Amino acid sequence: MFGMFEKWIPKHTLSKVKTLQESNGHSADRQQPVKLSIITQFYPPDYAATGQFIQELATQLERQGMHIHIFTGQPGYAFQTSAAPPLEFYDKMLIRRTRTSRMWPKRIRGRALNGLMFCLRSGLHLLKACWRGDILLITTEPPYLPVLGLLANICFNVPYVCLLYDLYPDAAVELKVIHPKHFIVRFWDTLNRWIWKRSQAAIVLSSTMRDRVAAKCPEIKDKIAVIHSWADPDWIKPIAKKDNWFARQHNLADKFTVLYSGNMGRCHDIDTILAAAEELQNDPVQFVFIGAGAKRQFCIDRVRELGLFNCLFLPYQDKETLPYSLTAADLSLVSISPGLEGVIAPSKLYGILAAGRPVAAICEKHSYLRQLLSEGKCGAAFNNGDGKSLAEFIRFLAADPQLAAHMGKAGRRYLMSHFTPEIIAQQYALVLNPLRKSRSQNPADRIQQKNTFITPDS
Repeated sequence: MFGMFEKWIPKHTLSKVKTLQESNGHSADRQQPVKLSIITQFYPPDYAATGQFIQELATQLERQGMHIHIFTGQPGYAFQTSAAPPLEFYDKMLIRRTRTSRMWPKRIRGRALNGLMFCLRSGLHLLKACWRGDILLITTEPPYLPVLGLLANICFNVPYVCLLYDLYPDAAVELKVIHPKHFIVRFWDTLNRWIWKRSQAAIVLSSTMRDRVAAKCPEIKDKIAVIHSWADPDWIKPIAKKDNWFARQHNLADKFTVLYSGNMGRCHDIDTILAAAEELQNDPVQFVFIGAGAKRQFCIDRVRELGLFNCLFLPYQDKETLPYSLTAADLSLVSISPGLEGVIAPSKLYGILAAGRPVAAICEKHSYLRQLLSEGKCGAAFNNGDGKSLAEFIRFLAADPQLAAHMGKAGRRYLMSHFTPEIIAQQYALVLNPLRKSRSQNPADRIQQKNTFITPDS
C-alpha cells in the first residue's frame, strides 16, 4: 500500500499503521479527527521565518486534535545542517522532506528555479491519495505553489485553503522586477483569481493584504480571513539587559540599543534607518542589524561611506538565541518599503512585543502597523524617508527609560491578549474545521484516504 514510501517508515511504526488499517473498518462510524496536509518549501531546521511559523502552527493545531502531515523540502538555508530526516513523527504529526534544489539560492532566478522544482515534487506527492488528507493548506512558499491546490481540487475534489504570506506578482511589480503590464503579470493575476475562487478560504496576515486581495477578486471578499502572525510569550520573555548574556557579549548592556532583526530584503526600508543612524552618530545610541538579505551588503557599504561608528552588523543567530537578542535592545524596528503595504506583513513585530520592547515602525500612512501600535500603545510609526523624526523619537526614549519600559510592557500585554500561539491557532481552527470533507467522493477513494493517512499515534 505504501509503495515507495514504505522504505522510509520505521518497522514498528509501519506495523502500528497496518494495525490501524485493519481496525478502521470497525470504527467507520466514529467521528474522525481532521487530517490536515500542509505544503511549504521551508521548514526547520531552515531558519526561514515562514517555516518557523508553520512548525509552531502545526504544533498548536495538533494539540487541538488535528492530524497533521507536512510536506516540505530539505534544508536550504539552515546554519550547519545540510540534511534532515526524510521522515519524522511527532505524536499526531508527520513530516516528510523531499530533496531540494539549491542552485543559486541567493539569486532571484535561482530561488525561482528551486521553488519550481519543489512544486513539481509536491505535485507528484499529491498523486497519492494517502497524502492529501481532508484539507490542503497551501502556502505561498514558493509563490506559485497555490496552483497545486487548484489542480488537486480539479482532479481529486480536495478542498484547499491558501495561506498568503506575500502577494505575487504584486511584490515583483512594486520592486520593478517586472512591468505591471507585462503578459506574465496579467496571466498571474488571472490565475490567482481562479485559484482564490476555487479555494475554500484565503488566509492573509493583515487588513491591508485583505484589501488588496479583495480589490483584485471581489468575489471572494467574504471568504478572506485575516489571521495575524504570533509569538510565544512563554519562550520570549523580557530580560533585563544587565542579566542578558547576548547584550554583555556585544557590549550593549550600557548603551541605548536600537535593533533591526530579520531579513534585510528589497521589501524592507533600510534607508530611513540609516538616515536616523546618521542623525544620531554623535549620540550614545547603538544600532544593531541582525540578519541577511539583498540589502545587507548595501547597508554595510553605506555605513562605511558615511563613516558611522554606531552600527553593528551580526549574522542570523540560532533560534535559541532569539529570546536574548530581542531583549538586548531598548527599541526595535519594523519597516516596509514604499508601495509594498499589503504585499508583505513583517512577522518580526510579534517577537518584539513578546520581548517587552517598544516598536518603531517605518511604513506608509495607511499601514495596518499604525493601527496595531496605536491599539497596543507600544510604539510609534514614521513615514518612509523621515529619518529625522525617527531619530527624534529614539532620543526621546533614550532620555526617558521609564516611558520605554512602559511601552514595552504595554506591547507584551497586547500580544498576550491577541497574538499568542493558542489564540491564533484557534482562529485557524475556526477556518479549517468546517471544511472537513463535505465533498462527494468515490467510496473506494474515501476508504483508502481514511485508512492510509499516516499518523504517528496510530
